[in-house]
Amino acid sequence: MADYELHEYDVIVIGAGGAGLRAAIESSALGAKTAIVCKSLLGKAHTVMAEGGVAAALANVDPQDNWQTHFVDTMKGGKMLNNWRMAQLHAQQAPDRVRELEQWGALFDRTPDGRILQRAFGGHKWKRLAHVGDRTGLEMIRTLQDRGVHQGIDVYMECTITHLLKDGDRIAGGFGYWRDTGKFIVFRAKAIVLATGGIGKSYKITSNSWEYTGDGDAMAFRAGADLIDMEFVQFHPTGMVWPPGVAGLLVTEGVRGEGGLLRNSKGERFMWKYLPEAARKDFAADEKESTEWVNATLEGRKSDARRPPELSTRDNVARAIYTEVKEGRGTPHGGAFLDISYQDPERVKKKLPSMYHQFKDLADVDITAGPMEVGPTTHYMMGGVRVDADSQMSTVPGLFAAGEVAGGMHGANRLGGNSLSDLLVFGRLAGVGAVEYAKAMKSSPHVDDGQIDTAKKALLAPFEAKTGESPYAIQRDLQEMMGNLVGIFRTESELKAAIGRFPEFKARAAKAKIEGSRTYNPGWHLAWDLNNLLCISEAIARAAFERKESRGAHSRLDFEKTEPACAKFNVAVRQKDGAMTVVQTPLPEMPADLKALFEEKK
Repeated sequence: MADYELHEYDVIVIGAGGAGLRAAIESSALGAKTAIVCKSLLGKAHTVMAEGGVAAALANVDPQDNWQTHFVDTMKGGKMLNNWRMAQLHAQQAPDRVRELEQWGALFDRTPDGRILQRAFGGHKWKRLAHVGDRTGLEMIRTLQDRGVHQGIDVYMECTITHLLKDGDRIAGGFGYWRDTGKFIVFRAKAIVLATGGIGKSYKITSNSWEYTGDGDAMAFRAGADLIDMEFVQFHPTGMVWPPGVAGLLVTEGVRGEGGLLRNSKGERFMWKYLPEAARKDFAADEKESTEWVNATLEGRKSDARRPPELSTRDNVARAIYTEVKEGRGTPHGGAFLDISYQDPERVKKKLPSMYHQFKDLADVDITAGPMEVGPTTHYMMGGVRVDADSQMSTVPGLFAAGEVAGGMHGANRLGGNSLSDLLVFGRLAGVGAVEYAKAMKSSPHVDDGQIDTAKKALLAPFEAKTGESPYAIQRDLQEMMGNLVGIFRTESELKAAIGRFPEFKARAAKAKIEGSRTYNPGWHLAWDLNNLLCISEAIARAAFERKESRGAHSRLDFEKTEPACAKFNVAVRQKDGAMTVVQTPLPEMPADLKALFEEKK
């Protein structure tokens, strides 16, 4: 008898965040036998950490807004490295996806006349983020989860998929284990949708929780898929810096969207110094104009005043705070002051309830009475699995990806709020694409026992190790190296040093030793996760070395300029003869009608 549990479906969705749930809902609605497999508990997806809002050109607050402006903002935010078709589909379909979410029961904040309220966010020309206080992601997950459960979708919780199984070139299923018992499980499937999220646990200071170990990217890479734009890791400018136990925990951009001001230890609002020359026209020129914008926001009225510099793009704000700290103008705990205490305390508590309780409970700071200390934290991966824009299928037949695990949509830098609309738009498209692919298959794929045996041996290897070190020590050293050598600012010498250390890390991980049995063994789980972390960390370092310019979230101190020629290609990471290789692949050409939008916006 086989020593594994076996299940068969048309479509398997790996991951139960916003993208995974939306993909599964669509797949099930189209008649495919669908299952969700998630590493953690249903409802604990990282989507709940997206607090500020979901970006969609509803034009409820600023009637001038439209999908064309949203498209232009997204492309400019991504430094024109985005897949234009993905950015177009996202901008066009996001309003319908938000209204759909409302129809399914999401309770958005409201304008006085009852429409969905929208707030400002960095990089967006108009007030575009539909929100539920500062708990938007939580409301999204609640709504999608209820919808999925009532559709009768099968859910396998606390179940980790470790290997994608193939029948020739096409996907045939997945192999994994139950996290509580360690028992093996095999899924046969005609199509698989990856919705596993990001890579934050490659770094020590991160807003990401323990699940974010790059599983989907690494499995796709090993299955033969392309990864693109892996050099673009977003460091969110505002994470908590104190106390140490919560360092990196996200402080929503909604604080700045509601008028929060950044100051250094001298009390100076420093963001004016760091505005790129080309962007200065989009921001308030002085304190007076900035104050008018904030007052208009507080009073709920329209104003022609331009946005405060605190609402610059995330990559720019993160570098600014990092530089202020490095040059000796940081806060006592190594960050910057973010202050919203000048506003009415009751308004702050109403607009930012989670932030109020987060700082009160975890840092004993009352944000209505004084400033918060914030600093950059590893937050989001713009790169990921290369997908077709319309179907979300990867370069491997039958393998789809949506959400943070997929690359292309955000280019070199993601605008705040675009992640939640990304999940809805491309989660749905991935569900449609997977079902259409599955229905077109004439026969079910064959799952080879040899692949299963290989997967089992790889998972059980740490129990056989006689000598070796704890996987926790290896992860700690990897995180330190990534933060020091592949962090906010990068140089050729440091990237070379990082790349040169991966053989050593892989050798250590291969000998990682664990104690105990397969039952409730987090050390065993991490011993496997290290394979994914090392794969993705190496991809980031190699892609960063290849891109010899500074663009978006990728900052090279030895190549400080943004080079026009470098806007014509993605850096792709792929497997060749068992080794990781890096190549430049051309960006798809944007049609003339979309190019014309940039001239109009000028």
